[in-house]
Amino acid sequence: MEFAGKRLKGLIAATFTPMTSNSDINLPVIKQYVDYLVQKQHVRNIFVNGTTGEGMSLSVQERKCLAEEWVKQARGKMDNVIIHVGCLSLSDSKDLAAHAASCGADAISIVCPSFLKPSSLDALVLYMKEVAFAAPSLPFYYYHIPRLTGTTYQICELLRKAKENIPSFRGVKFTDVNLMDFGLCVSQYKEFDCLYGVDEQLLGALAFGAHGAVGSTYNYLGKKNGDMMAAFEGGNLQEARKIQVMQPFKGEKAQAHSR
Repeated sequence: MEFAGKRLKGLIAATFTPMTSNSDINLPVIKQYVDYLVQKQHVRNIFVNGTTGEGMSLSVQERKCLAEEWVKQARGKMDNVIIHVGCLSLSDSKDLAAHAASCGADAISIVCPSFLKPSSLDALVLYMKEVAFAAPSLPFYYYHIPRLTGTTYQICELLRKAKENIPSFRGVKFTDVNLMDFGLCVSQYKEFDCLYGVDEQLLGALAFGAHGAVGSTYNYLGKKNGDMMAAFEGGNLQEARKIQVMQPFKGEKAQAHSR
């Protein structure tokens, strides 16, 4: 993968991990899953083993098997397979990063450790650097989700430090409602991919210049969100707003009509 010539953009589905009734990972259905995303939802990028996929609850071996199968089935059908390799163990994260590179992933990402948290932003960047250097050929993305990690460093400042210390750093998956911080990331670091992760606020993030979005709802509302992005880019804000509010308020509207 050529760092300078390939950017992440558009919708990226955060994949669910298919399981059998015996709680084993269900690898055979992943081919069908890929075809569904591409053909029915018009989504050609995936984020594997993240929050939606419950990667932190899976074993290292399970995560490796999933990464291999997603890469295999996506080959020739999808544009990018991003593997989340974050763990509480630095050693495991580095192992998963190296494995992602060996199996043909297009990029890797990590979330901040959430139990014994980095004591400073510099410590977090050092952690990121250790993992990135385990797979130096792959573009590296930081996964910011403070609601789950409890780590609230300003991401605009993290981008500055990552730029100085991590050659393979290419951007952030920003899963937070702080659009001011997100907007600063977009405006001050145009060389990085700023991907938004709060599906219900995607339209607001687009107004701030989001390059793309990573989320669970793009598994089943990918086409609809693609329509919203197209409406926004075409200047049809009324249509874009109409589509956006369908997501968070759909349940309430349905209940109101049933009364």
